[in-house]
Amino acid sequence: MIEHGKVILSDDIKEQFFVCNLEKCKGACCVEGDLGAPLENDELPILDKIYDAVAPYLSEEGKAAINEQGKYVLDEDGEYSTTTIGGKECAYAIYDNRGILKCGIEQAYLDGKTDFKKPISCHLYPIRARKYDEFEALNYDRWDICSPACGFGKELGVEVYKFLKEPLIRKYGQVWYNELVQLIESEKD
Repeated sequence: MIEHGKVILSDDIKEQFFVCNLEKCKGACCVEGDLGAPLENDELPILDKIYDAVAPYLSEEGKAAINEQGKYVLDEDGEYSTTTIGGKECAYAIYDNRGILKCGIEQAYLDGKTDFKKPISCHLYPIRARKYDEFEALNYDRWDICSPACGFGKELGVEVYKFLKEPLIRKYGQVWYNELVQLIESEKD
């Protein structure tokens, strides 16, 4: 386990390999599971604000689910997540012409329609963050649908923390990330 500021990271984040391989998994993480993507409270007003810019990217089923359930839902644990279509596929997920699921929010971002890339939980995946009173825990979420990403990461020699450099910097800042890399690299020596 790595302690860095008020963040505790599982050793898997420095030891395991990972690089998304959408050609193999087809974006299954946007469909599988019981709920949509976890959302932080400060992301809720952002989704409200950007929805009109994102809506043209969404499927008719996704828009219908959002019209019926709202732009996000509150689960039984009192936490928010993205709306789903029939309790499965994220309402913000869209299929590209190759049948690969992508994020409609991210597509709007890439086209310059919004400055919000996507929910941080999606950007950080396969890391799952959990907040506690005194610290935040980052754990590597092992899931069989990501087996191709693990193999691809190993083949390329890219550990989880390197693959997730951009979202870790987005969440904690460049200085924090640089210090994390130093901590990990110093343990290897």
